[in-house]
Amino acid sequence: MQASLILALGAQNIFVLESGLKRNHHFLIAGLCIFFDFLLTFVGVWGAASVLAKYPSLKIIVGICGVGFLLFYAYQKIKEGLGGAKISFEKSGLLLSRKKAILMALSFTLLNPHVYLDTVFLIGGYSAKYDSFEKRTAFGLGAGSLSTLWFLGLVLISSFFNKLLHSKKAMGRISLVSGIILLSIGIKLGIEVYNWIRIG
Repeated sequence: MQASLILALGAQNIFVLESGLKRNHHFLIAGLCIFFDFLLTFVGVWGAASVLAKYPSLKIIVGICGVGFLLFYAYQKIKEGLGGAKISFEKSGLLLSRKKAILMALSFTLLNPHVYLDTVFLIGGYSAKYDSFEKRTAFGLGAGSLSTLWFLGLVLISSFFNKLLHSKKAMGRISLVSGIILLSIGIKLGIEVYNWIRIG
């Protein structure tokens, strides 16, 4: 179940993949994603899904923030991609500082309503079928373990290709492709948020 949710090409996965390709604080970013996947999974498994379900406006607020963040970041990545071949790679801003990498990882995780839907509502809701706290906890550990394998595997595999892509033009193209994908994800999320508002 966790595999069907986490393997989709979402904004968080794109960011982790790009950090691995650039070897830019990639293990730190993967570690933060793993930590918050575990945290939110257990928030859901231990019963918060039923509480949050009573306040659908929270999902809309997070969604609106997420759309704004995705569109702004997509614009930045596309701008980087179009100008990346004309500027110095080291000073181009294509690499994030440690502080900015942490902030971006937190934004891609906590401003993404799909993260809450997948971990808190779907994983948490499914775990309600188990009648004991121990079984629900074991279910959460299983889901979190797959997140660990996925994010570590993503940065390890992508960082392996770093030498093949470590040039101004290649990194510019990575930024451009990332920006276009993030733009499409932002637009799709915007449509979903609009539907949530209309239904709600």
